[in-house]
Amino acid sequence: MLLLVLGFLATVLLSAPSAQAFQPPIPATSPAAVSTSIQSQEFENRISGVLRGVDGPIADVTVTATGNGFEGEATSGANGSWTIGVPEQGTYEVAIDEDTLPEGIALAEGQENPRDVTFAGTSTASTLFLFGEGIVTTTTSIWTTLAERALAGFSFGLLLALSAVGLSLIFGTTGLTNFAHGEMVTLGAVLTFGFAAIGLPAPVAIILAVLGGGLLGYVQDAGLWKPLRKRGTGLVPMMIVSIGLALALRYIIQFNFGGATQQLPGSQSAIIDIGSVSISRNNLTSLIVSLVVILLVAFLLLRTRVGKATRAVADNPALAAASGIDVDRVIRIVWVIGGMLAALGGILWAYYRPGVSYNMGQQILLLIFAGVVLGGLGTVFGALIGSIIVGLFVEISTLWLEADLKYVGALLIMILVLLFRPQGILGRRERIG
Repeated sequence: MLLLVLGFLATVLLSAPSAQAFQPPIPATSPAAVSTSIQSQEFENRISGVLRGVDGPIADVTVTATGNGFEGEATSGANGSWTIGVPEQGTYEVAIDEDTLPEGIALAEGQENPRDVTFAGTSTASTLFLFGEGIVTTTTSIWTTLAERALAGFSFGLLLALSAVGLSLIFGTTGLTNFAHGEMVTLGAVLTFGFAAIGLPAPVAIILAVLGGGLLGYVQDAGLWKPLRKRGTGLVPMMIVSIGLALALRYIIQFNFGGATQQLPGSQSAIIDIGSVSISRNNLTSLIVSLVVILLVAFLLLRTRVGKATRAVADNPALAAASGIDVDRVIRIVWVIGGMLAALGGILWAYYRPGVSYNMGQQILLLIFAGVVLGGLGTVFGALIGSIIVGLFVEISTLWLEADLKYVGALLIMILVLLFRPQGILGRRERIG
């Protein structure tokens, strides 16, 4: 059955080649736009921006990006947009050739030229230049910035929690530390891209991708983990098997999907102002969807027979079996739910980054583990609280840390907390030996 699911995944991906990525169209009538398109296709990573003045976009202005031993150049198109492909992520100095500005147009007061632009873990970095005497750059207060980072961190923490809750359920009922959970996260985003690329509407593609994640969870347990449990395989050998499964799934996805980062439909969204705080529409949608799904999972665990059986199996499998609970059936349901939650988390992560790549689940797997361990291994609500703490710290820490170090800071917080409370926030203290 595992081979059948992998074959289905390969079929979907092969029918959605990387050339069908969703990218904003560039007007073909502008020579600058054509050169920009060639430049952006040369490298996977891109720096982009818009030149805009009081009277609208500014075209035919030369922009250069220099850094990491590379220098690139682009010319703004009719809509003021420009894009420069760069060979690797990092910090680049972006400058406008002011000699190419139209007569009577100058940079607005407070605009830096040149300026440093840094990639923040995604394949695209952007910057905005403003022009004209009527435009003045305003400085955002530290409290507004802190509120925006906290809101973004809460959204990020909730999407982490979707995957962390599934991982915690699996660990609680089986004791397995599943390192292939990151690939289950990747699968959700990759299947969404594949279904959308063959012409399905985005909502249908998302629903099918979530169901595909549940199917992979079912097949994993039926074809691999249940037979290993029946053989009495220890938890450490099973953990090593999960590492091998993660590598196999990751490179199967890479073989069919490719190594480039692709965009899901609607990955570029408008900014919504909530009072003095701004948040993208995608992040706000992610926050709402994550919160609703987590509340639904909490209701299922606390108020339904399946949820009570799941908690009984997690607490004491032998006693649950003696009480008439079908332990294998409960574990199978947990794998399906865990796979669906991981897939949904991967879809929201693809919109948050934004972008889909074959190793995107691997990139946040340690953060998912951090949320689970911080909250308490095997405790669903602990995974929720731990993930929110990790998400908040990751985003708020960018006020003081370099963007490339924000994930390291989250893991450091986890280590410090566990030094003083090894069982995690909601975990139970246990005697060993």
